[in-house]
Amino acid sequence: QVHMEESGGGSGRLGGSLRLSCTISRHTYTHYCLGWFRQAPGKEREGVAHIGVDGTTTYANSLKGRFTIYKDNRKNTLYLQMNDLKPEDTATYYCAAALPGLVFKLSPTEYNYWGQGTQVTVSS
Repeated sequence: QVHMEESGGGSGRLGGSLRLSCTISRHTYTHYCLGWFRQAPGKEREGVAHIGVDGTTTYANSLKGRFTIYKDNRKNTLYLQMNDLKPEDTATYYCAAALPGLVFKLSPTEYNYWGQGTQVTVSS
């Protein structure tokens, strides 16, 4: 049974920071690549960041430098640190897991398992 559950969403202030968490079942955490995605109303789901089993990271070009993806192996938890929040960061954020060997690390179609999502709203 795969378990993925996001937390940490909510309201963030313009220019502020939020950290999202995703707790993951042990087997999935250990053997799968992990990613963060987001979907704004009326828009397609888009890749935010990916972290491989070996810890290598990939970011959407538009978010590089503001967002950081990382893992805590002691807690089987995936994180997304979001800094310098902008209105366009408002979306539902999802964590996801994919088998290693992805061709397109930020493509939602490459991922097998998904959390239920957590809402992030950025306001001034």
